[in-house]
Amino acid sequence: MDQLMQEIQRAIWNHDSKKVKELVEKALADKVDIMQIVNDGLVEGMKQIGEKFKDGDVFVPEVLVSARAMMAGMAILKPLLFQAGIKEKGLLVIGSVKDDLHDIGKNIVSMMFEGAGYKVVDLGVDIPTDSFLKAIEEYNPNFIGLAALLTTTMVNMKETTKIIKTKYPNVKVIIGGAPINQRFADEIGADAYASDAAVAIDKANAFLTSLSR
Repeated sequence: MDQLMQEIQRAIWNHDSKKVKELVEKALADKVDIMQIVNDGLVEGMKQIGEKFKDGDVFVPEVLVSARAMMAGMAILKPLLFQAGIKEKGLLVIGSVKDDLHDIGKNIVSMMFEGAGYKVVDLGVDIPTDSFLKAIEEYNPNFIGLAALLTTTMVNMKETTKIIKTKYPNVKVIIGGAPINQRFADEIGADAYASDAAVAIDKANAFLTSLSR
C-alpha cells in the first residue's frame, strides 16, 4: 500500500490529474482506508510540493497544477468521506483583500486546505471588510484567510484584520502574500503569518490542537 501512496504522490508532482484519479480509484478498489489515501497520498504529495516551492525548486504555476491534480483525487473521495461521517476539521473563509485582484496563491491555499480536511468558503478577490464580516456571521468559521499581493493593498489588510479581531476575537486571522511578513502580521494584530499554503495548514492545525486541550 505504501508503494501506491507513493505513486499518488508522484502523479501529483507530475501534475497528472488523470493518473491521480486512476490511482485513487485503484486504492479504493484495494480497500485502502479513505483517510490514508487523503493523508498519505494526496496531502503528503502536496506537502512535498510545498517544501519544493519553499526551497525554490518549483514555482507558483507548478504548485497550482499540482494542487489541481490533488483536487481531482479529492473529488472522488469527498462523497465517500461524507457518507462515512468523517467530519471536516474546521472552516476557513478566504479572500484577497479590497483592491487586490490576484488569486493564484489564494487558490492554492483554498485547494490545499480542502485536501487537508477543511471546509473552505472562497469569497474571491477584491473583497471589502463588510463582506468578510457577513461571511463570519453566515458561516461561523474557525479561520479567516486574508491574501494580498500588492504593497498598496496591505493597508486594506490591516483595516480588515483590525475590525475582524475587534468584532470577532475568537476567529483566527491568518494572512499571507508576497509583500507580507511576520513583522507586519504582528503589527496589525493578525493571529498568524503563513509564507505558503503548507505553513498556513500547519498553523491552522496547531490552533485547533490548542483549542482541544
